Amino acid sequence: MIEREIFGATADVRLGLSEDGRFETSGERFRTYLCAADAVVVHRARLTRELATALAATGRCRVVARQGVGTDNIDVQALRDLGIASFHVPDYCTAETADHALALVLALDRDICAQDRMIRRGHWSTRVGRIPRRLGRRTLGIIGFGRIGSTVARKASVFFGEILAYDPEVHSDAVEAHGARAVDSLEELASCSDVLTLHASLNTNNYGLINREFLRNTREGALLVNTARGPLVDSDAVLEALETEALSGYATDVYAPENPADNASNALLARHERVVSTSHRGFLSQESEVSLRRRVATEVAYVLRTGQAPRYGRLS
Repeated sequence: MIEREIFGATADVRLGLSEDGRFETSGERFRTYLCAADAVVVHRARLTRELATALAATGRCRVVARQGVGTDNIDVQALRDLGIASFHVPDYCTAETADHALALVLALDRDICAQDRMIRRGHWSTRVGRIPRRLGRRTLGIIGFGRIGSTVARKASVFFGEILAYDPEVHSDAVEAHGARAVDSLEELASCSDVLTLHASLNTNNYGLINREFLRNTREGALLVNTARGPLVDSDAVLEALETEALSGYATDVYAPENPADNASNALLARHERVVSTSHRGFLSQESEVSLRRRVATEVAYVLRTGQAPRYGRLS
């Protein structure tokens, strides 16, 4: 195990509580288990203010690590308020997620999944599915121009004739440095793009960022791809847009909740062959997994050994 290799005999490394093959992520037993730790590594559980307060009350926990990029599942402000150090790893899977987004774009535009399903059912027809377009004459719109969005821009330049980007926190000079052109509003991006790909971080201000109003502004025949966070997209609005053909296709790696069973996303999967879905694995490669685990363990060990704040990806 990578973690044991890094900690050696200096720490007792334990996985989360599990029952019937599923990890527990809430409840009193989960809380009691967590509060016995000197360091907590969070993957897909939620670390709320209540949990952070319980950790602080024991006086034991010295660091919380978010094992991943996003911080929407940990209450960073609570950790700051309570004086518990925390960090995340914002750059371990940039290339993988950008590649995954572009793979979904191509799968949608070339209708690869529909063709695959048809052939497996014993049929053969060149014309089944949407007719692809020459991407060199098309425009890609990128929502969120951080590490991943800017990497998508660079890699997508070999496919698309023009690349636009919207990110109110990134100056147009930085966007242009990556071969894209900044636009001033989501409405402009929607109306000018043939393909839209979502790379914004999730915060309290942008839940449902992709909603009915946004989708009403999209260019005819547009495709939408989400490899960021599920709650950024109103799944009901996407379902309506597909049914009215305001969107020609939707591909997503993320859902809200994480498993799409029993929510609007499930209706998307059930009703539309113009939906392509993967199970939140855009980050995944052999190299990224090893890098993430090694970096988290190394930084936790550093904080516990030295008593200093995290060196990389510090949140609190």
